[in-house]
Amino acid sequence: MKTLYSTQATVTNGRMGTASLSDSDLTINMVPPGTGKEGNNPEQLLAMGYAACFDSALGVVKKMQETSFDSTTQTTVDLLQGDGHDYRLAVKIHVIAKSTDLSADEVQKLVEQAHEVCPYSKATKGNIDVEVTSEVQ
Repeated sequence: MKTLYSTQATVTNGRMGTASLSDSDLTINMVPPGTGKEGNNPEQLLAMGYAACFDSALGVVKKMQETSFDSTTQTTVDLLQGDGHDYRLAVKIHVIAKSTDLSADEVQKLVEQAHEVCPYSKATKGNIDVEVTSEVQ
């Protein structure tokens, strides 16, 4: 495969440090979830990245199927803890379709196709429980 883009992130002091990118001036203050401190956590960043990637993948699927509608993609990322230090992630992806004559079932089929195309979905397949839903407004 040909590399289309590559970036490098550097994090110092984990969830209580800073994160920066090699090709951007973006620096993020990292904080553990639920602390109320100013900053962001990895789960928030995953939610944003996954939503952007998924909505773009849906755009590809819409073009392939020669259909068009406005879409908004929402992702919920859950950080789960089992016994001791058994941590896992779960993701819920919800697509809201607007300005379409497609039925809810037709939109859901396109969303499921996007789940097969999305690089984030491919990366998490078999590793993270992902639920994909949609609605037509």
